[in-house]
Amino acid sequence: MQIGIPLETLAGETRVAVTPETVKKLKAQGHVLRVQSGAGVAASVTDEAYAAAGAEITDAAGALACELVLKVRAPQPQELALMKPGSVLVGMLNPFDAEGLQRMAAAGLTAFALEAAPRTTRAQSMDVLSSQANVAGYKAVMLAANAYQRFMPMLMTAAGTVKAARVVILGVGVAGLQAIATAKRLGAVIEASDVRPSVKEQVESLGAKFIDVPYETAEEREAAEGVGGYARPMPPSWLERQKVEVAKRVAQADIVITTALIPGRPAPVLVSEEMVRSMKPGSVIVDLAAPQGGNCPLTEPGRTAVKYGVTLVGETNLPALVAADASALYARNVLDFLKLILNKEGGLHIDLQDDIVAACRVTQQGQVTRK
Repeated sequence: MQIGIPLETLAGETRVAVTPETVKKLKAQGHVLRVQSGAGVAASVTDEAYAAAGAEITDAAGALACELVLKVRAPQPQELALMKPGSVLVGMLNPFDAEGLQRMAAAGLTAFALEAAPRTTRAQSMDVLSSQANVAGYKAVMLAANAYQRFMPMLMTAAGTVKAARVVILGVGVAGLQAIATAKRLGAVIEASDVRPSVKEQVESLGAKFIDVPYETAEEREAAEGVGGYARPMPPSWLERQKVEVAKRVAQADIVITTALIPGRPAPVLVSEEMVRSMKPGSVIVDLAAPQGGNCPLTEPGRTAVKYGVTLVGETNLPALVAADASALYARNVLDFLKLILNKEGGLHIDLQDDIVAACRVTQQGQVTRK
């Protein structure tokens, strides 16, 4: 199988879909790897490193004309023009972008969007959302520390004692948990909140305090316990009390990191304009939901802005700011997915009885297959 890896052309995208590590493994399986010159430079991988791993260095046309193309982001129109009808595309293709899917279908591609993989144990090794959210959670804290004009840890010096920064993490998914762990390593005092009370144990295991909201009814207590290991939506009465408690902590915080994202929908508002006004001058908000409008209405996607004396960081692609490790994790996710669509002889075998393959397939034979 000829496998092409083009240079990402989306503005600000620095990641690459394969690394020398995964090139070696694919080469050992008998595949021909064609990497566009410069594809890995922004992720600290040279053409020489790819060549040493067994890849051929080519131009954009050579990479995009392969039978199987591996990308980080969905192809731009100029890239689609270089791809052959019937070829297979694997990447983070944004399955909620109807226009983008139509363009890929019109180009005759069989496309697999890795973000659409089910959140099951079997799919964990190819879970691109989790691998990249880990990177984003880490980088969010580093950006916050850089923008914050004070120390993160408590310091006892000859000139006096410096208090530790107070950090509030809103949303305790993969990114939120990584943010907690990173802020803890830097010596901050951390509180965290989530609409799922069931994550309290995870928060506390990382050394943070969970913003607890007492249950007032049997309905609230039952919802918090969940069913079959899964959390249930909390009643509106509990959510309203949670907002009040979160607002109190945000007013006292030095740094707030928001991580709530709902695929395909605008991000929920977690930090209102009124809450920003209540914060101390010099405080920092890092909004991981900036690509989908932001968890704060004052966030300006793609920019760092100062509002009411508070610095709001609206970076829209945090993993691309840690391109080397983000690419390494992503490339391993891709490699594990390829095991499901390539047979032992190195040929293409798309088994739609496989729940992961079926969930990730978004276009085939000129049609958008995602429902």
